[in-house]
Formats: sequence, C-alpha cells, structure tokens
Amino acid sequence: MWDTLIITPFLNVLLFIYTVVGQNFGLSIILFTFLIRLVTFPLTQQQIKGAASMQDLQKNKKWQDMQKKHKGDKEKLAQAQMELYKELGINPLASCLPTVIQFPIIIGLYQSVIRSLASTPTQLLDLAQHVYPNLLNFSELIPLNSKFLWMNLAQPERLNLPFLDFGIPILAVVVVATTYLQSKLMSPTSAGSGDQGAQMSKMMNIYMPFLMGYLALTLASGLSLYFVASNVIGIAQYAAMGRLNWNNILPSRTPAKSK
Repeated sequence: MWDTLIITPFLNVLLFIYTVVGQNFGLSIILFTFLIRLVTFPLTQQQIKGAASMQDLQKNKKWQDMQKKHKGDKEKLAQAQMELYKELGINPLASCLPTVIQFPIIIGLYQSVIRSLASTPTQLLDLAQHVYPNLLNFSELIPLNSKFLWMNLAQPERLNLPFLDFGIPILAVVVVATTYLQSKLMSPTSAGSGDQGAQMSKMMNIYMPFLMGYLALTLASGLSLYFVASNVIGIAQYAAMGRLNWNNILPSRTPAKSK
C-alpha cells in the first residue's frame, strides 16, 4: 500500500521531471518540491486560517476574562480554553497540521531518492519494478546523474575545502536557518503564556529546526535540498499572501494588524 500510493508515484514523477530538465536530479527535486507545495496549498491556507484564529483569540474579551479568573490554575484554564475553542469553532492543531502532513512526504521522498540512485544489480532490479513503463524508458535513465553543485545527492552533504581536514555541512546549516525563519515568520504574534496553542507553536519553533537539521546532517543530501526548497517556497507563498509576521523576527517593529 505504501509503495503503491506514495513511493511509486513519487519515484515516477521525480524521474519524469529528471528527463524533462536535462537529467539534472537536483533541479528535478526542486521542481518536485514546488509541485508538492502547489498540491498541498489548501493545507497551507488552513494553516493560515488556524494561525489567524489563534491570534484573534488573544483579543477576545471572554478569553481575557478566563485568564484572569483561572490565573494560577492551569487545569481549569485549559478546560475553559477547550470549551471556548469549541464555541468559536477553532481547531488549535490547524496551524500544525501541514507540518504533520509533511512527514509522510519527507519519508516518501527520501525513499524515492535512494531508490532512484540505484547502483547495485539488486537495487536496479527494484527500481525497474517501480518505473511506469508507459511513462519512462528505464534503459535511458540509468545511471542517474547524482551530482548537483558540490553535492552527491545520494550521500549526506559536506563541503570539502583543501585547507580543512573535515567537510562543512553547509546544507544542514541552511536547513536549520530556513526552517527556523519559516516557523517564526508564519507564527502569529506571541500569545499569552496560558494559551496551549501558543505553547505548542513555541515548542515547534524550537525543536523542528533542530530535527530537520539532524535529518539533513545524516541523510541523503537530496532530502536536504527538498527541505531548503520547501522552506523557501513556503515563505514565498506566505509573502505573496501578505501573511509574513515580521514582528517575530524584528520585535521593534509596530505590531501588524491581523487580517
């Protein structure tokens, strides 16, 4: 089921783009990322709506009264908060859903990249079994060009300089930076400390960049390239909709009015 619904379609789309762009696998990953972002755009809109709802909640008088009434009693405050969520039709997980949905895509892309860059006879046989014969000519694809800039997309990325005895994980650093920047720019203005949604968002902003950075450091650089492209495209989507929250990066700026 996993192979049929995720791996095989991903693999064939990647290879099809690869043939169209002149057998540049790095460029095919970037274009594939753009395609994924386009398909999942409704989830991005849901994330925007959820974040805006959580931001508007902080100005709700009923919520402000609840915070004063249950100050010092987190359990009662949380219960009252969930009741208010239900009353207002707010889903506190809405802003986190696209991130959760992205994990199967990440796993599927990683396995697709690894299978695409087959080198042993067993791996080549496995790859041949997953290629749609009516879409692609398998004999013309092999071997795939795994080189992109200084990277081997089948291996963890390291930039090797002649005067250093170790490689520098440039892409892993970029993954951490862009993931953090994206999460901060897309988060609503800091909410009250008693807000569970705000606390969850804050934790995600802290832990997610390091998780993505660890994956970029240890797994194939083709996956790291997907992370960076996805982050940049995500930021561009939010910017196009006028939803970037620069106040989280530049707190000295005048708070933006919610839309």
